[in-house]
Amino acid sequence: MEITREKALTLFKNYVDSESLIKHCLAVEGAMRGCAQHYNEDVEIWGVCGLLHDIDFQKWPHNHLEMAPKILKEAGYPQDFIQAILGHGDFTLVARDTQMAKCLYAVDQMASFTIAVALMRPTGLEGMTAKSVKKKMKDKAFARAVDRNEMQKGADELGMDIGDLISLVIEALQKRELELNAMEISMM
Repeated sequence: MEITREKALTLFKNYVDSESLIKHCLAVEGAMRGCAQHYNEDVEIWGVCGLLHDIDFQKWPHNHLEMAPKILKEAGYPQDFIQAILGHGDFTLVARDTQMAKCLYAVDQMASFTIAVALMRPTGLEGMTAKSVKKKMKDKAFARAVDRNEMQKGADELGMDIGDLISLVIEALQKRELELNAMEISMM
């Protein structure tokens, strides 16, 4: 099966209609596209992985990542793609043994946190720096649902400094926001 955003978006819409979850998945998609460019991988496939990573969360929040493999397998996605998605939750105990899996884990929380910081700024993502995101990470009351330890662990698994990962995510989200705005869609 050829992995395309168009096919993925059709599948995604069958399971996700929550505005906040859509925006989160669009942000993770953008961050994954940035990671793919950084590692010279397939931008379309990695972006689709980010888009579909929470496909079962809205309908089965207490069984997150139990239904995703079935949904994705029936849709024709390859096993390594499904494994990467399963690996983004520590609770699954699925090893992150591919670069795509490591990146998905690293950017899942990071993309949400970066968007939360952007929403507090009058200029949004424009002009945002890793330093400003790192400063907000120290404020435990800010975006308290985002696990700072997971963000650090994700950077560590990639062998990246957390500041470099934040910069990569900011740049990817800035680029993706421009592309989405042209389609009259927003991840914020």
